[in-house]
Amino acid sequence: MPVPLAKGVEFSIDPANKVTVKGTKGELSLQVDPRLKVEKKEGEIVVARDSDEKNIKSLHGLYRVLISNLITGVTDGFKKELEIIGVGYRANLNGNILELTLGYSHPFYFVPPDGITIEVDTKTSKNPRITVSGMDKELVGQVAAKIRSLRPPEPYKGKGVRYVGEYVRKKAGKSAG
Repeated sequence: MPVPLAKGVEFSIDPANKVTVKGTKGELSLQVDPRLKVEKKEGEIVVARDSDEKNIKSLHGLYRVLISNLITGVTDGFKKELEIIGVGYRANLNGNILELTLGYSHPFYFVPPDGITIEVDTKTSKNPRITVSGMDKELVGQVAAKIRSLRPPEPYKGKGVRYVGEYVRKKAGKSAG
């Protein structure tokens, strides 16, 4: 299945099978497995394989999606939203440093890596929302997971950091006998 090349996106492949994509948001590159061939044909990118071995077929699908994610990243970008639920749990942004107060004796300070922007919205709802955005889908997901891991939602009251829309199954507490 070919990957459509969006308008305004420059695509290049070097002899060492390294794919580079440039767009409005920036530039991303990916080293493709040497057993696969990547070609540009009529505004589409085609990933081809020589063999029908199981591991080669799985790599074929993987690199096709990774190249598609590169194109989406340099045109639109990716974002993940987190919300903080709990009394006294807060999030502030000082410069580019995220300060989280999550019920521990100390606050957490999180410095995002290059290429990632973090925004904090405390006005739209009673629970603060953190938006992690950037070009690289893998890095956006990794940063969001790292922030969530500082205080994952607990199963009794549901307090903690969770993805927006994430369902936390609650357990029944001790019953008075």
